Amino acid sequence: MTKVINIDREKIFQHIKLSCQIPAVIEGIVNIEIIKRVVAEMGIKVELEELQSAADDFRLGNQLYTIEDTESWLEKNHLSVDDFEELVEINLLSNKLARYLFADRVEPFFYEHQLDYMAVAMYEVLLEDEDLAMELYYALHEGEISFQEVARQYIREPTLRRSGGYQGVLRRTELKPEISAAVFAATPPQILKPISTGKKIHLILVEEIIQPELDDRLRQRIMSDLFDDWIKKQVKQVELLVDRDNISQSVSEQQKTGSSLISSFAS
Repeated sequence: MTKVINIDREKIFQHIKLSCQIPAVIEGIVNIEIIKRVVAEMGIKVELEELQSAADDFRLGNQLYTIEDTESWLEKNHLSVDDFEELVEINLLSNKLARYLFADRVEPFFYEHQLDYMAVAMYEVLLEDEDLAMELYYALHEGEISFQEVARQYIREPTLRRSGGYQGVLRRTELKPEISAAVFAATPPQILKPISTGKKIHLILVEEIIQPELDDRLRQRIMSDLFDDWIKKQVKQVELLVDRDNISQSVSEQQKTGSSLISSFAS
């Protein structure tokens, strides 16, 4: 077997095609082009100080604490310094556009869809035998067995078994409708009567119902959701011209140039 494998642009692109990733790549390109056009029309610009701050945040978020860390990350991802600056600028423009379009719509949207942002902390054991599920349900209610013991006996996945079947904090929209209806009608802590969904029987312990609070994290999530919906609507209005004959041609090599964005964090 040869010890050297040559990787070039053509092979990389061919792999992207064979991995059926071209539609996702095209979608990403279209999204960026739409954002660029709209921010230009609206006169939204990025100041150097904002760009530097966004670059610092990006580096911190990716644990790129030193110049060497950043240079290694760029090399690993085959990005030039100019590529990095463009990446940061696009992310920053997207965020600024989202705030421009939807910052004042977040609060009304939240109160209109408040129920969708309710969450639950719950435990779950999946079974395939409805009779067994009912037997365990009654045993739990009689105190003959604990939910932790049921989890240890009937959950195969080690990590989930050790946590007693804990599913974490889930939003209403992350649950199947039949499960969501029962869960959010519960009075915690409560063990629900087994719920059947197809071939699976769900034995659920509702630990806590969490009322939504419009904090900074949820505000950002709602703004992001609104922005994503807006982008999808814009895409539907675009006439997409894809050069299928020449799509695999290589683009010219970008020349690396210096940039203050990776030289140091803004002081």
